[in-house]
Amino acid sequence: QVQLVESGGGLVRPGGSLRLSCAASGSISSIMTMGWYRQALGKQRELVAFITTGGSSTYADSVKDRFTVSRDNAKNTVYLQMNSLKPEDTAVYYCNAYILSRTVGVWSDYWGQGTQVTVSA
Repeated sequence: QVQLVESGGGLVRPGGSLRLSCAASGSISSIMTMGWYRQALGKQRELVAFITTGGSSTYADSVKDRFTVSRDNAKNTVYLQMNSLKPEDTAVYYCNAYILSRTVGVWSDYWGQGTQVTVSA
């Protein structure tokens, strides 16, 4: 079984910063991309950023130059550093990873449970 566990969400004022972490554990043979999605109330889930094993990253236009995604392959962990936060960044943030399960032998998408980020004065 594979698990993704997120941490680091919370309440922050506009202009502030937060750092999210997500650690993958369990029966993992290999991890390809890792990244973050978010879902605001009443809206569809959207991509925030993702990063490949080699370190190439992709960002949504709305977060470019404010957010940075990184990963520690040795720890199977992905991070999202969020700076200059805006009220419109308020959402539940979900970690995502494309993982080859050692037990099943199949590549699949896995999701974390979500962590709330609220940007408000």
